[in-house]
Amino acid sequence: MMTLTLPPFEEVAAFHGHICPGLAFGYRASEYAKECLNTGRSEDEEMVAIVENDACMIDAIQYITGCTMGKGNLIFRDHGKPVYTFILRNGEKAVRIAQRPAFSQEKFFQETEEIHARMAAGTATDADRARMQALREAMIDKILTAPLDEIYECKEVEPELPERARIFRSVPCAVCREPVSEQRARVQDGKIVCIPCFNEYTRGW
Repeated sequence: MMTLTLPPFEEVAAFHGHICPGLAFGYRASEYAKECLNTGRSEDEEMVAIVENDACMIDAIQYITGCTMGKGNLIFRDHGKPVYTFILRNGEKAVRIAQRPAFSQEKFFQETEEIHARMAAGTATDADRARMQALREAMIDKILTAPLDEIYECKEVEPELPERARIFRSVPCAVCREPVSEQRARVQDGKIVCIPCFNEYTRGW
């Protein structure tokens, strides 16, 4: 069994830019993934992460696991769910880590929703804002200290390995002249164009 090491939470926060419950959730999800898969940080593409939201959690996952957008071993699926699948390429083992619905700030601190509503309506007071900050800090502490299996459900799943990251040639867009990766380019009027310059034809559908 590999000795599990994690960077300090403050170090991850320095990378992210601030401390928040979302970052803490990502920190613990990364810890659970490394524990379940008995693995260290991915230097190349040894591990792949499939994340189903684009919130603060993802920065912690990138920093701790080494699964990053730039390396191609972090895959984003826009489902809006606090769910993360981690896959080991060599052992072809995968786990799916899903946040338990009962483990949320709204469940633990029911006044959260009322204060959120006042903040959204622009009627929140200074006392409301101070209280919300206190609730966020309490939630962060709860996330960082709770047993992992109280926060998340972790189950082994059948691995579906994505293709390794590939490097594509860049070609100039015929309209804006900026370089575009050839696998993302479009052809319009016989010319190669980038997606922003492409005028999509839908027939109104």
